[in-house]
Amino acid sequence: MNLAIIPARGASKRIPRKNIRNFSGRPMIAWSIEAAREAGCFERIIVSTDDREIAEVAESYGAEVPFIRPADLSDDHTPTIPVIRHAIDQLEAEGCRPDYICCLYATAPFVTAELLRQGLADLRANPDTEFVFSATEFNFPIWRSLKLKPSGTATMNWPEHEMTRSQDLPPAYHDAGQFYWGTPEAYQKNEGIFSAKCRLCLVPSYRVQDIDTEDDWRRAELAFQALKTKETS
Repeated sequence: MNLAIIPARGASKRIPRKNIRNFSGRPMIAWSIEAAREAGCFERIIVSTDDREIAEVAESYGAEVPFIRPADLSDDHTPTIPVIRHAIDQLEAEGCRPDYICCLYATAPFVTAELLRQGLADLRANPDTEFVFSATEFNFPIWRSLKLKPSGTATMNWPEHEMTRSQDLPPAYHDAGQFYWGTPEAYQKNEGIFSAKCRLCLVPSYRVQDIDTEDDWRRAELAFQALKTKETS
């Protein structure tokens, strides 16, 4: 059995009600639910939330909300893994023991069914892997990055690369903040996801956008609408 678990707490601070705010015609969380349903690889799609309104919206788009997340796992400082562990515990109490779990963020409108299937295939094909998650390449070589001092002056993080050509530097990648496939055992024993036993499911940079501010939101909507227009033209 494969499960999608979508964490979606109610008290978003920087963008209030972010998880169910209208994004390009639908509540934000609806895009993640739709991608999971379209992927066709999940027996259950479960939303972990502390918020009754989010639960109602999630159910209206085809997800389950079999429990309400407790308040002590719903504050600004709660990491994702304890939330997934809580969901696993709740499901095991009802006799459900999944083979694979995909933590799918509620604010991932660019995620696709194809990428979700690819992540599962990568995990199944590599039994020594604990997690597979979406990632993308930095748009600029981080080896040429700068750090700003309190005085206002700047220095290079890697001064040895000041004269290195960009094309001679190795690529670097960052978490795309979309999904994290893993086994129940991996979620139960690890405190973090980034380890020597994780694999990357690479996503083109135009399908990656953090959405933490109003500027992020507008940028994401414009990019999303452009993608949808191109896909339907």
